[in-house]
Amino acid sequence: MASDARPPRPKAHRLKRLRHEGLKPPVQTGDGPTPNAVLDCGWGRLLFAQTFETAEPLVEALRAEQPDRRDIAFYVRNPHVLLAQAPQEVFLDPSHTYRLDLSTYRASRRQPRGFTVRRLIPEADAQAVNDIYAKRRMVQVPPEFFASTRDDRALIYFVAEDTATGAVIGTVTGVNHARAFEDPECGSSLWCLAVDPQATQPGIGEALVRRLAEHFATLGLAYMDLSVMHDNVQAIALYEKLGFRRIHFFGVKRKNPINEVLFVGPSDDRDLNPYGRIIVDEARRRGIHAEIIDAEGGLFRLSWGGRSVRCRESLSELTSAVALSICDDKRMTRRIVEAAGVRVPARIDPDDPAAIAAALKSYGSLVVKPARGEQGQGVAVGLTTAAEVEAALERARRICSEVLIEEQVQGEDLRLVVIDYKVVACALRRPPRVVGDGRSTLRSLIEHQSRRREAATGGESKIPIDAETERTLAEAGYRLDDVAPEGEEVLVRKAANLHLGGTIHDVTEEVHPELIRAAVAAARAIDIPVTGIDLMVKSPRAPDYAFIEANERPGLANHEPQPTAERFIDLLFPLSAPAAARVAVRTDAQISA
Repeated sequence: MASDARPPRPKAHRLKRLRHEGLKPPVQTGDGPTPNAVLDCGWGRLLFAQTFETAEPLVEALRAEQPDRRDIAFYVRNPHVLLAQAPQEVFLDPSHTYRLDLSTYRASRRQPRGFTVRRLIPEADAQAVNDIYAKRRMVQVPPEFFASTRDDRALIYFVAEDTATGAVIGTVTGVNHARAFEDPECGSSLWCLAVDPQATQPGIGEALVRRLAEHFATLGLAYMDLSVMHDNVQAIALYEKLGFRRIHFFGVKRKNPINEVLFVGPSDDRDLNPYGRIIVDEARRRGIHAEIIDAEGGLFRLSWGGRSVRCRESLSELTSAVALSICDDKRMTRRIVEAAGVRVPARIDPDDPAAIAAALKSYGSLVVKPARGEQGQGVAVGLTTAAEVEAALERARRICSEVLIEEQVQGEDLRLVVIDYKVVACALRRPPRVVGDGRSTLRSLIEHQSRRREAATGGESKIPIDAETERTLAEAGYRLDDVAPEGEEVLVRKAANLHLGGTIHDVTEEVHPELIRAAVAAARAIDIPVTGIDLMVKSPRAPDYAFIEANERPGLANHEPQPTAERFIDLLFPLSAPAAARVAVRTDAQISA
């Protein structure tokens, strides 16, 4: 049987070349690579195929994969031989392998702006790194694993830290092959490059790749390899820009639920947006049949145990037409929830200029929005003059002839997802903003940030460059083609709608009970089983609030890792939940009662 081993370059020749080039050769203790080398990376194991003499032990190693982990057999030279050993168990990963020659790599003179790159601190950074993994739908690492590998020189972690907030906004993992398995070629590899999709600074991914490359170069390693999905056009463009070249080694993985999307082939849900796909994925995970009726419109049917329910994303047949009509008309929504004891902002007659002038004097700033509409279209926030209000009314009436004017309640936008009259997720929604770098125009920074948000949300979030954007910039003293000083944060729009480039920050564990009560009371008043209640709050930990609106089709994918899709499927098909989960839900209900 053909071996996957590569003929190694003679070790003496390799070390001689390193010394000639003034590089420090890595410490090695043996004369060749460790046989059947396997490295635990927390999210799964790397199986270095070139250290396995035959395919059989490599297949056996893949079979030892642990639940909820993702093992990768890397550097497979003859994948057809390996696949023939277990065609029902393993598959060829549809990724390309790229290599950076560290002996010719040249560092960039441009320094990161708005963030720094440093070593990971296990106790401080583990949760932040896992949060980024969750947002990117990557397998998370047990937090204790980072601490356990602190002195393991085979693994190296770098993170990008926001200089203004101290938040971790990116991460990368490196593997030193010489330390991992006595690699005679003195190689290395890059894994788990991930950037927070809501980070505002450009160049985070590039800075992390460069920092890792420079680290391995100083150790005298010869090259740095990586594996990237064949259709990840943006990532491939970055790697080729940095000097990576494609090489012909392959990855093989085990057929498990995590990898299913990679080996089952094209499915009927490929055109669903993230808000529909998260529900369909959870349903199919439980064995519930999902029929995609209209992927573009997010319409599908779920069937299980003789029960069938049609859904449009998180809007299902369980939501009545009456509840839907209440949410559709923001004026009626205000009246219904106010009658239930939920505080709403003061309303001003849009056809009374005197009332508008008095309200501006009394409240300082106003909000204009269409009575009907979604995704933040036509909404203008922070209006301080009668001229601004009049212009906003004209734009809002293009969306709907009926409009609302409300007092501007100061604070932050809090979204509470209520399913079956229980709050299952809470998140602050913040308006889009960019950070100046002293070089780029605000227009280019906005376009870059918009591309990142669009890529992270499957095209659902973009920052439009329109009159509202220009008005917001003008209030800060800028125009689109101006350059903001390095490190200065510039608000792009005032509304915090996610579809218009806003960001979302989970605060589920810290929300004040009064805000929970208000959200549930609003949902019960509307009599809607699934809704997103928006409140304006001073702080999620304080009881003060004002009701903004109720959304009949909240985007459940925006709140990962909170179990929004799980609770949605529980509502539709209660008996499909694991027995332990059903007991826990009943217990919680009894305690609440």
